[in-house]
Amino acid sequence: MQFQDAGEFQVRAAPAVVWAFVQRPEQVARCLPEVQDIRAHPDHAEASVAVRAGLLRGTLHLRLNTQPDEAAQRVTVRVQGAGLGSTLTLNAAATLGDPGNGTTSLRWQGEVSVRGPLAAVGGRLMESRARALIERTFQNLQAQLNAAGSTLA
Repeated sequence: MQFQDAGEFQVRAAPAVVWAFVQRPEQVARCLPEVQDIRAHPDHAEASVAVRAGLLRGTLHLRLNTQPDEAAQRVTVRVQGAGLGSTLTLNAAATLGDPGNGTTSLRWQGEVSVRGPLAAVGGRLMESRARALIERTFQNLQAQLNAAGSTLA
């Protein structure tokens, strides 16, 4: 199963705060829904997330890398994972914008590929679940950045 989506949101934090946040893989990993455990490494983060899809229940073990491009004000995130006999690959990118009012806009796009029982269990349901997970990840990111912006204001 493959799925793509895109969107845009604003956060109440300066671009410098947002840029510092998205460069740290462990910070981005904390935004994943159902995250249970995060281990930070110098160049990546590892996370365990709870999965519930149909009758399947268990844990996915993920490796998350961020690749910042400061000149383009763009960060690319790659997540690879395995668990429950399935594999997951997520590629996402966000471009930061500065509307000039102390906030930051993020235009994002993402693509998820799932193989194995997780893809087979859900069919069409899995697409809506994938969309919800992507949206929730970015909502969590937005909430954490808004909180970071308000503590610095």
